[in-house]
Amino acid sequence: MLKSFRYVLLPFSFVYAIIVTIRNWLFDKDYLKSAAFNFPIICVGNLAVGGTGKTPMVEYLLRMLGNDYAIATLSRGYKRKTVGYGIANENTTALEIGDEPMQFHLKFPNVAVAVGEERLVAIPQLLHDRPATEIIILDDAFQHRSVKAGLNILLTEHKNLYSRDLLMPAGDLRDRRSSAKRAEIIIVTKCNHDLTIGERDLILAELNPTADQTVFFTEILYGRPYHLFSKKTFTIPPDNDLLLVCGIANPEPLQEFLTPLVRSYDMLSFPDHHVFSIDDMEEIKKQFEKMTSANKVIVTTEKDGVRLAKFENDLQDYPIYVLPIEHSFMFNDAARFYERVQIFISSLNTGNKDKVPQDQPII
Repeated sequence: MLKSFRYVLLPFSFVYAIIVTIRNWLFDKDYLKSAAFNFPIICVGNLAVGGTGKTPMVEYLLRMLGNDYAIATLSRGYKRKTVGYGIANENTTALEIGDEPMQFHLKFPNVAVAVGEERLVAIPQLLHDRPATEIIILDDAFQHRSVKAGLNILLTEHKNLYSRDLLMPAGDLRDRRSSAKRAEIIIVTKCNHDLTIGERDLILAELNPTADQTVFFTEILYGRPYHLFSKKTFTIPPDNDLLLVCGIANPEPLQEFLTPLVRSYDMLSFPDHHVFSIDDMEEIKKQFEKMTSANKVIVTTEKDGVRLAKFENDLQDYPIYVLPIEHSFMFNDAARFYERVQIFISSLNTGNKDKVPQDQPII
């Protein structure tokens, strides 16, 4: 029924396609300028709206490169209560920089975490504030073409490949499928654990990458839950009842993971990047109290945990646990991915402190 309704929206998608095509053409022909910087900028993005695993991919890069380089992340800061450029400090809250940047800030205290709607303006400000920065990772900036990243990592979900999707609003794509050719690396995320080589090869044929593109496949690995406030780890017993609280774009993989682990679970679902209110907190507590089992816990995602942390006085005595996730490269490709990223970094002079745009955009 939902798919049928979406097809009714195809005329609007056609109008959207015209707008996107004209915009991309203007950038391709240099009528709209893209600025490149003379040091490593890595962009993690997608063509679809949410749900492909951008945040854990940024975290994967931070873990992979963090011991060798001074890294900064730059995000738009979606749904934050501030505007303009900002950089995280010890007093920063999720309301000031957004949930995902706050997650980076909490998990990677040595990483400079900045936000700014206009990346071209924010990058020089970030480098002024953190002059030792050697690599900037742009979170969700594939469509932000005023900055030309040196390495574009494009994510597409296994169950919703961009090659099978439609432009909004009939589909989930916010950019044309052909824009995938701008990426140097394509990663098919959230693959089934038992994905075969034959299935992989069929997807490769469907995506039809260029000779210069490298395609990887990842699956989701869930870590051990930890208490939202005490950070104490916990193993969920199979006789537990579970209340899942989440405000993410695609909770289906999480539901599939949790279902066989517990006796039963209820779910309170909120919109993606939902800013929790006092009423939401009371609803969570009310729903939890309605569960009659003596063995019951609340589980939430890391993004939601960042937004729930402000209610510590009200929730600290509840068994509320955060379930971390990360990407795991399939087909023994983790080393090949590392090598691909290192080749890009090594191709630039990371010691050059004169980090200025090579081309200025039209204002």
